Amino acid sequence: MATMLAARVNAFGGPEVLTLEQVPIPEPKEGEVLLAIRAASINPVDYKTRAGKYPGVTAADLPRTLGRDGSGVVAKLGPGVSDVKEGDAIYAMIGRNRGTWAEYVILKADERVAKPKTLDHAHAGATPLAALTAWQALFDHGGVQAGQRVLIHAASGGVGHFATQFAKLKGAHVIATASGDGIAFARAHGADEVIDYKTQRFDDVVKDVDVVFDTMAGEVQDRSWAVLKKGGILVTILGQPNEEKAKAHGVRAARFLCAIKADQLAEIGRLIDDGKVRVAVQQSFALADMLKAQELAERGPIRGKIVIENR
Repeated sequence: MATMLAARVNAFGGPEVLTLEQVPIPEPKEGEVLLAIRAASINPVDYKTRAGKYPGVTAADLPRTLGRDGSGVVAKLGPGVSDVKEGDAIYAMIGRNRGTWAEYVILKADERVAKPKTLDHAHAGATPLAALTAWQALFDHGGVQAGQRVLIHAASGGVGHFATQFAKLKGAHVIATASGDGIAFARAHGADEVIDYKTQRFDDVVKDVDVVFDTMAGEVQDRSWAVLKKGGILVTILGQPNEEKAKAHGVRAARFLCAIKADQLAEIGRLIDDGKVRVAVQQSFALADMLKAQELAERGPIRGKIVIENR
């Protein structure tokens, strides 16, 4: 049986529990394709899953290959597949029961999207989960419109740098929080105002915001209620927001998990190919150096994304 390398978690714990193992190459079933992965990204969901801190993934689900998105080339077609052919370049966000930190992965019919032509695999592999998270936060849940004021926390990170660009493209006034060289990074990606959160409290200077995109939770979320205008909304990807606090401030709150939406990923790809959205990759590692890549991503700070490549 043919095998491949995969980064696997057999028990929850620190970065050291992640091991590279030889596992069987999966066989595509009806409607599926086998993707030869060229690059995949590291997302917070990955190291939270590894540490046993991601809801819905228990010890009973181990061993597990990590990785929720990536870019590669179609290596084999399952029965009934006609929308792609072998050799096609694809990028995708995938379901939780598989993993892209490997040499191959199975893609379902609703997951595969043509890779943006202007991107190499490293930058394409860095895009799907972070970009879809930003898109859905702003538009599906936040309802961002032209002329609105949008506050984006951690704007120099993977999700944040996409959110900044998407909100700006929509015609919003973008206020970002960042620090250090992330300040210039956020400005370079379209932020109208950048607040250095290490030297200034954002809630002392920001007011009348229509949408807050919270990627931090905790104290940052608690302090964000006061900057919203009446009827505004806080959208978060971390923790259940306090509905009582939202009601007390006359605002709304929404928490969501990113969904696989191929049509949105295709639209993001068009914006990238049109030169309207840029993808920032801070550093790329070989799959064999997964431990170093994971430690860097978890330690931060990260400007854009960290990716792993099958070189």
